[in-house]
Amino acid sequence: MKKIAVFVDVQNIYYTVREQFSCHFNYRELWRQLSEQGEIVSANAYAIERNDAGQKGFQQVLRDIGFEVKLKPYIQRSDGSAKGDWDVGLAIDVMDSAANRDQPVDHVVLLSGDGDFDLLVERIKASYGIDTTVFGVAALTATSLINAAAVFEPIQGRLLLK
Repeated sequence: MKKIAVFVDVQNIYYTVREQFSCHFNYRELWRQLSEQGEIVSANAYAIERNDAGQKGFQQVLRDIGFEVKLKPYIQRSDGSAKGDWDVGLAIDVMDSAANRDQPVDHVVLLSGDGDFDLLVERIKASYGIDTTVFGVAALTATSLINAAAVFEPIQGRLLLK
């Protein structure tokens, strides 16, 4: 049975699905689809902590589905800009998962449209021979990321909560 590791860029998925479809992403359906393809051995969802009741409820739903929710504080800068980025942490976890000989994975699934992850996807394929699938909103996913993935799955249909 194929061993699957899942990594979700929660902010990216939230905002791209909302912008393109005016709805939310269906994480339960994603889990169902991936479970049919193999055993999910790890699933991480990377989010920003804002101490908001709605977000806390959403994060608990993710935990109930089976995700480990990793939180980073939301930082409001004095100039009005904000920071809350998980790119490096997510990339490190993907590389650790790919290199882990104690709990090897055959397939990495990344949910993001961020082109910064194209090199990561290419590296785990080349260095570890790991299959890769990227889920993203087609119109808002970087072409370089789509091209880097062995499989690109556009977010549509049952993956949308309308």
